[in-house]
Amino acid sequence: MARIYLNQIAHGRSGDKGDTSNVCIFAREPKYYEIIKREVTIERVKEHFGDMVKGEITRYEVPSLNGFNFVMKHALGGGATHSLRLDSLGKSMGSAFMRMKIDVDEKE
Repeated sequence: MARIYLNQIAHGRSGDKGDTSNVCIFAREPKYYEIIKREVTIERVKEHFGDMVKGEITRYEVPSLNGFNFVMKHALGGGATHSLRLDSLGKSMGSAFMRMKIDVDEKE
C-alpha cells in the first residue's frame, strides 16, 4: 500500500453558492474511478475537512464521467459576504480537497 495525494489520480472543479461548497472530482484515468469510489467516502471527507465543514456532505456518483460531485453545506463560514476566513470561496475548497491523502495498492 502507498499513501498518495488525491491530486495524483484526480482533478477537480469547484465553486460555491452562499455557504455551500460544491466540488467535483474526476479520475485522471478511468482505472482510477474505483479507487476514488472506495477511498473518498463521505466519512473520509468529513475527517479531512474537520470543523471547516459544519453541515451535511452529500456524494453523487457520476460513473459516465468517471467522477463524483460533493456538496458540502455550512462549509464556507457563512458565505463570501459573511465569513471572516481569508478565502472562503469554493475554489479554495477544491484545492484543499486535492490535498486529501488516500491509500492505493501499488499494483492499482
